[in-house]
Amino acid sequence: MTDAASSPLGHLLTLTDVAEVLRLTAAEVLELIRSGELPAFRLGSLGQWRIEQGALESFIATQYDEARRLAMWQEAQQADVTELFGSRRAHRPSA
Repeated sequence: MTDAASSPLGHLLTLTDVAEVLRLTAAEVLELIRSGELPAFRLGSLGQWRIEQGALESFIATQYDEARRLAMWQEAQQADVTELFGSRRAHRPSA
């Protein structure tokens, strides 16, 4: 990623910059933009996409939060299954 201090665009990133940070292709980043998951805007008559560095940082933080919530939910689901069925299934009598 281009250092914001040395970049002529300051805190604005290109698709390529964002793709490098996220380890994705530029096409995958464009899909995130088109889906509305990653805020961006088109610049000039050529319509080149730009992403604010803060928007990218917020997107990454949101992804971490979602991953944490999913992990906690899966952990809770496994605990419920073990508590409800773990010992009963282990000791089920044969017919």
